[in-house]
Amino acid sequence: MSSSTMTIPNADNSNNAQLARGIAVGLVAASIGALYTVFARWGIARGLTTPDLTVLRFGVAGLLMLPVLALAFRRDLAQFTSRWRIWLLIALLAGTPFGLLMFGALQFAPPSHAAVFPFTAMSVMGMVLGSVVLGDHMTTRRVTGIAVVLVGLVLLSGLELSSLTLRASLGDAMFLAAGTLWAGFGIVLRKHRLDPLLATAVISISALLTYVPAYFWYTGGQSLVIAEPYVFWVEVLVQGVIAGAGTLYTYSKMVSLLGPSRAAVFPALAPGLAALMGWPVLGHVPSILETVGLLLVMAGLIVAVTTATSSVTKGHK
Repeated sequence: MSSSTMTIPNADNSNNAQLARGIAVGLVAASIGALYTVFARWGIARGLTTPDLTVLRFGVAGLLMLPVLALAFRRDLAQFTSRWRIWLLIALLAGTPFGLLMFGALQFAPPSHAAVFPFTAMSVMGMVLGSVVLGDHMTTRRVTGIAVVLVGLVLLSGLELSSLTLRASLGDAMFLAAGTLWAGFGIVLRKHRLDPLLATAVISISALLTYVPAYFWYTGGQSLVIAEPYVFWVEVLVQGVIAGAGTLYTYSKMVSLLGPSRAAVFPALAPGLAALMGWPVLGHVPSILETVGLLLVMAGLIVAVTTATSSVTKGHK
């Protein structure tokens, strides 16, 4: 009797501690996403292009992760040879295809759509796929929280009906596809209990071996060659070290702590945090609508993330 009465409170405390760690990691992941966005605009204003920033993100992260993957091969090669299909799927979901879809979408849709459509797909598809694949319940509270998040994203982006053109719809479809891939990445990561650091290494190195050669083949890297040294090295640090490796690792870790349905909501914080970070870096003062949008996103996230979930109670060990 006494042992059972002690076990239940201990289990609750453990779940609460895991939730707190997951939220902390999620806030770090969203902050990294915001930092990447702000310094992407900073770099583009100084002569770099989106493909230049993408190659720094993939290339630097891939090089940093080479020792991690080499050590993992040396310690346990069987985990890769026996599960190679799973690792390949991870690379396809969160690696080069995801980056190409996000970059390609911007050729058709305005930047304001990038703050709405991919995060909508991440949140909604994360919830739907979590329910179908992992058995997470789509509670009324979680659906309501995500709906509030989406309203906040629309206010943050300044999305206008006049921007919803036929051409933009192609870009929007690509944004939605990218967000769905990212949600699928979280599902596969959780379903197969993959190590966050190894997942980061596999994805980064797969992009290093695919996107980076294609970039230099088509562009020759001229923009990087002629860029000011301080601009180049700032972007190496932000895009490659912090965003390239940091985004993948923190998101993977967050999935292991919170489950993919909850984790998929956190990236929606990035546009609002970017509006705040853009104030000192870019001189952009957040408007009233942006501020209200950020508050709505935060409120919706709290509602969605604090919902009881079977995935969390069974989750990270």
